[in-house]
Amino acid sequence: MSEKRPQAKHKVDRRFGCNLWGRGKSPFNIRQTRPGMHGAARGKQTDYGIQFMAKQKLKSYYGNVGEKAFHKYYVEAVRLRGDTGQNLIGLLESRLDAIIYRAKFAPTVFAARQLVSHKHVLVNGKKVNIPSYMVQEGDVIELRDTAKTIPAVLQAVDSPERDLAEYVNVEGFKATYLRTPRLEDVPYPVQMEPNLVVEFYSR
Repeated sequence: MSEKRPQAKHKVDRRFGCNLWGRGKSPFNIRQTRPGMHGAARGKQTDYGIQFMAKQKLKSYYGNVGEKAFHKYYVEAVRLRGDTGQNLIGLLESRLDAIIYRAKFAPTVFAARQLVSHKHVLVNGKKVNIPSYMVQEGDVIELRDTAKTIPAVLQAVDSPERDLAEYVNVEGFKATYLRTPRLEDVPYPVQMEPNLVVEFYSR
């Protein structure tokens, strides 16, 4: 299970000025500038620019979700009762690929998406190959035997680099989605600002 365009992921870290996924090998740990000739130049951002960057950062974190799909999450977050920003985080964290990543079955969100797409994942005993599949509280996610010997999976399971999320209970290669998290529950390595995303779309 190969990683596609690792250099592109490295540029993402520098574009947002942070180690977006908390990876030990992020070039942002060494070079804290944006990619390109004029990376060091950072002008004062407008409110729109700040909101836009908050949206792009959140989209990128979840494997660069497409704009149309991401906007649908916002629309659904507005429809749900409660705080729209919190609802948005809950929806994104309920994606199957996000839960695979939270359970440490994959080293990156991109690898988690591949695992699902390649039919290595079961939800409540049934094969699901749609990374954006919305997992419900109480659902059981399990890796098929075909995935349990993949080096990247074994490396991710044993990696000390990330902690397990408290809202996902993991036993071996099986995980149960206990509850929909709030922003403060999610182990983001950087600050996420869904309130700014809401402001962006509600302009």
